[in-house]
Amino acid sequence: MEIQNASEILLIIVSSVLSIFLIVAIILGIYIIKLTAEIRQLAKSAQHTVDTIDTTVRGASKLVSPVFVANLIAQYIKKFTKKGKK
Repeated sequence: MEIQNASEILLIIVSSVLSIFLIVAIILGIYIIKLTAEIRQLAKSAQHTVDTIDTTVRGASKLVSPVFVANLIAQYIKKFTKKGKK
C-alpha cells in the first residue's frame, strides 16, 4: 500500500508543477503578444518619421540646389568682373 500512496503523492506533485508551468506559459504568451503589438506600433511610427524626414530632405534639397548653384555663379561673376576692372 505504501507504493500506491507514494505514487499518488508523486502524481499530485507532478500535476501541480505542470499546472503551474502551464499558467506561467499562458501569462508569458499574453505578454509576448502584447510586446509584439507594441513593437509593431513602434516600427510603424519609426517608418512614418523616416518618411517625413525623407520628404523634408528632398524638398530642402530641391530648394537648396538652385540657390547653391546661383551663389556659385554669382561668386564667379564677381571674381571675373573684379579681374576685368583691374
